[in-house]
Amino acid sequence: MTDAPAPSPPRWTALAALIGGACVIGLAAILVRLAHAGPAATGFWRLVFALPLLALMARQASGGLGAPPRMALWAGLFFALDLGFWHYGIRYTSVANATVLTNLTPVVVTAFAWIFLRQRPGGLFLVAVAAAVGGASLMAYAKGGGAPLNQPLGDALSVTTALWYALYFLTMAEGRKSTGASQMMFWAGVTGVPLLLAAAVALGEPLTPATPSGWAALVGLGVMHVTGQGAIAWAMGRLPTSTASVTVLVQPVVAAALGWVLFAEAIGPLQGLGAAVTLAGVVLAQWASRARG
Repeated sequence: MTDAPAPSPPRWTALAALIGGACVIGLAAILVRLAHAGPAATGFWRLVFALPLLALMARQASGGLGAPPRMALWAGLFFALDLGFWHYGIRYTSVANATVLTNLTPVVVTAFAWIFLRQRPGGLFLVAVAAAVGGASLMAYAKGGGAPLNQPLGDALSVTTALWYALYFLTMAEGRKSTGASQMMFWAGVTGVPLLLAAAVALGEPLTPATPSGWAALVGLGVMHVTGQGAIAWAMGRLPTSTASVTVLVQPVVAAALGWVLFAEAIGPLQGLGAAVTLAGVVLAQWASRARG
């Protein structure tokens, strides 16, 4: 698998990388739970541990890191905001609300592409987006998530997370037209590290975990970032952005499955139905975009 954009890559290869990356990212919520560091500090360490691997990959793929592309800097800003807002959203609102609201990213991406990029989606694709988002929402509400500390604040942070992640998707996809995935990921990480550290210090967060298992979780987040987000970034250079944003909604399905395997968290009938609807929406989105292509 090469890092530089290819003129006519096989669609199935990019799709497999995208789904594989989304499955890996499904580990994120579990590792964040195990890290026991501050919300922004957890994002900071995630990028710190990812940067050496990304630098090595960029050198092997492109012969060097090159100058920081402008789109990578924007992607780093939006991803840092995404991590910070997401982690704090989970803290203040219910897990259900945080999951539902952050999963609105495909809606934002599709609307942006429609309004600003003149990429009008087909009716079948809009049905697929509704199904995927609706299925993920059903999974979240069926699971619940306990009493929120400050639901209005947490909900506002979570819905804003969807905006930041959508902007990250769009800038990363634009940057991938001329820059390799590893280079984009590296410079985005370089941008995000000081922003997340400054946020953690300003908010008075604990900067480090108190246990070796917490450090192991942070290292795991770094590896997950390289493999998961790296695969997604690679695929975004080869697939329509709106379609990619819908496909990434397999994450809550994977997270639910991992919760069942690792923590014996039961999957009830409504969660199972939500997972099936989500996966059906993802498949339909792929079929609809391919039919129009």
